[in-house]
Parts: sequence; C-alpha cells; structure tokens
Amino acid sequence: MTTPQKLTGEGRANALAALAKEGWREAENRDAITKRFEFDDFNDAFGWMTRVALVAEHMNHHPEWFNVYKTVEVTLTTHDVDGISNLDVALASKMDRFARGA
Repeated sequence: MTTPQKLTGEGRANALAALAKEGWREAENRDAITKRFEFDDFNDAFGWMTRVALVAEHMNHHPEWFNVYKTVEVTLTTHDVDGISNLDVALASKMDRFARGA
C-alpha cells in the first residue's frame, strides 16, 4: 500500500494540469478534485463503479461519489493529509482508464 503524500508546489500544478486534460477540476471550497462521468446506461455506470471499487479497496483509498442512472459524480481527496495527494491522482487516472474501456 502506498503512503499518501500531499501534493504541493510544482508537482501539484503538473498533476492537476494533466488531470484537467481528462476533465478533472478542483472542487469548490475544499482541497479536492472532481469529475462527472457519463456512461451509455446504468449497467455501464454500475459496472465501472464496481471495477473502481475493487481498486479503491486495494488502495485503501475510497472515492466520494454519487450515482444517478448513467452518471457518476466523483470527488477525490485524502483525509489523512487534508487535501489532494498522490493517491487521488492515481485513482483518478485509473477511473479515466476504466471509463475509456466501459
């Protein structure tokens, strides 16, 4: 299991810029990132959530998310470091890869 490291400075700026290219944005009023995923239907959305849940459990890093039909709104932050960490970047990247394959 990877230890969470809070992102700061240039490393944070570079990570957030790369994630922004994939549609992630900084959350309002908190140190977190957020993205809305949209799938073809509920089965695709739920299947994606299931794949992400297995990875998140293995990482011991769990997303905040909200699902309605074919959309999933995700917020990632690391409570242990009170902000955005390397774990958020890693999980966001995995979510994007899984969504491309959905």
